Amino acid sequence: MLVLGDAHAADPARRETLLELYRRVDPDRVLQVGDLEYYDLPAPTWFIAGNNEDFDVIESMRANERPFGESNVHLLASTAATVDGVRVAGLSGNYAPTKYDQPRSKLAGERRRHFTREDVERARDLENVDVFLTHEAPTGLLSYGYDPGCEHVDDLLEAIDPELCLVGHHHEHRETELGETRVVSLAPAWERYYTLDSETLELEGHDHDLGPTSSGD
Repeated sequence: MLVLGDAHAADPARRETLLELYRRVDPDRVLQVGDLEYYDLPAPTWFIAGNNEDFDVIESMRANERPFGESNVHLLASTAATVDGVRVAGLSGNYAPTKYDQPRSKLAGERRRHFTREDVERARDLENVDVFLTHEAPTGLLSYGYDPGCEHVDDLLEAIDPELCLVGHHHEHRETELGETRVVSLAPAWERYYTLDSETLELEGHDHDLGPTSSGD
């Protein structure tokens, strides 16, 4: 199974890198951790929304509608799916303290990028999760002179106890363990791709050089 970090594929160069990864790896199934920004993909892909997306497309997926024709992509938004025998779940969006307690129905425009308390509570009720995808990191994984982690993600991991948690947003590879959960912040797709063994849940990183990148994050 192919696993990808942030893609930022609204950028043409990064979109071509993303599509070349699909061509080169030729995966049957793909997991992706947000900031995808391109939804016409050549293999079935389960992803979470990041803080950079086409939020009209994302909202159509939340409503289980597909007016934009993105037949191969599947949004995990406090939902779960069985992918190649692996129970995968995800929390879409990033954290904003001023929006967390608002109903999702009250979020408009770019503010639709955030997750809310109701999103977290729905995710907490998910059962038998093997792999959890989140755009926000838990605490204790990264440091920039401060800890950018989100305690709401900590609470989710404690509640659902996945074997593996995959994290986007930060564009760097970092690993830790929280309880019994291996937590991995993924490098972006234009630097590295990962493969996941669906039987052992062993995650392996693969560096690549597929051409030019762009700095517009």
